[in-house]
Amino acid sequence: MGVVFVFLRRLTPTVAAGVAVPLALAGTCVGMWALGFSINNLSLMALAIAVGFVVDDAIVMLENIVRYRELGYKRMDAAFAASKEIGFTIVSMTISLVAVFIPVLFMSGIIGRLLHEFAVTIAVAILISGFISLTLTPMLGSRFLRFEPHAKHGFLYRVLEGAFNALAKVYDVTLRGALRFHYITFVIALATLGGTVYLFLTMPTGFIPSQDSGYIFGPTQAGQDISFESMAKHARAVADVALADPNTESIFTNVGDSNTGILFIRLKPRKDRELDVDHAIAQLRPKIGRIPGIMAFLQNPPPISVSGQNNNSSYQMVVQSTSLQDIYTWAPRLMDAMRGIQGIVDITSDIPWNESGLVAHTTLTSPDATSIDPLRIDAAGLVSATMRS
Repeated sequence: MGVVFVFLRRLTPTVAAGVAVPLALAGTCVGMWALGFSINNLSLMALAIAVGFVVDDAIVMLENIVRYRELGYKRMDAAFAASKEIGFTIVSMTISLVAVFIPVLFMSGIIGRLLHEFAVTIAVAILISGFISLTLTPMLGSRFLRFEPHAKHGFLYRVLEGAFNALAKVYDVTLRGALRFHYITFVIALATLGGTVYLFLTMPTGFIPSQDSGYIFGPTQAGQDISFESMAKHARAVADVALADPNTESIFTNVGDSNTGILFIRLKPRKDRELDVDHAIAQLRPKIGRIPGIMAFLQNPPPISVSGQNNNSSYQMVVQSTSLQDIYTWAPRLMDAMRGIQGIVDITSDIPWNESGLVAHTTLTSPDATSIDPLRIDAAGLVSATMRS
């Protein structure tokens, strides 16, 4: 409301435009309830983003009503004329904005499940705001929108008006220059388009961005025949190497009753270390890898944990078969193929610890997960491998 008031500089049109926001959000909440949605982080984010959409239509309608008022129309006539002229534009804007989120509704996998409520919530908010802008906003304009061309305004109004006039003059000068040198403008537009395509093809992509939380999580694993005392010594050796790293502040390690353990590394505050958490892991990995008899799978814990299963890595390849022999045959081949792919490190398999033998998970982790393409291996229709995170 404050931003709208700064630009409109009058209380009545500000209220007429701003009332669309709470009504649209309230209607969206009713729609969410009817669709069985809940109030969560994604739906709240959708409501926050929708605020910018729901007020635009009302402002466009009010601007057109004010334009007709400046032409000498009465309030009722101005509202009718503005609604008749701008109604189709608002409908087309509403449909266009909703169409942007339609592809999200058809997305599959984890991303589709996460963003489904997000897309539907924004779409409902946009549809309700379009309806309000075509009904309530013109009615408010026809009843309460005053126009006094010779009225005296205060100091703040004159300052804002001068700033907007100066901005309009700058726009006028730049527009005239762009139209005068239209060939150069066209070349710049093509260069911008080409740069956008280049950045789209070369910029790293990912599901959830990596963040520097200052912690490193690392499951440890040794041979099945290792004793508890030997496992504790190996875990201590890993902890000593990690503690000697200049980026490390403290260490916590735990050894279970089998050949596995857990390592937590707390890094120094970001201002006191040179490397971020991902580069610190890359620096620690070869040092710990030189310790014989134990493996440590260092990970940067994601800000949002999608899977409820604890794994040795952020990505897993799942090999499934109705034949145990096929599992033992193809899982090692898959691991060997993965070792030849640049960017994949810390490859391990949990086949020896799978009692049923029907499903085996081959887990992996990579410092640059965007370089990993989904793999699929089929043999006699029995064995397949797919990427999941």
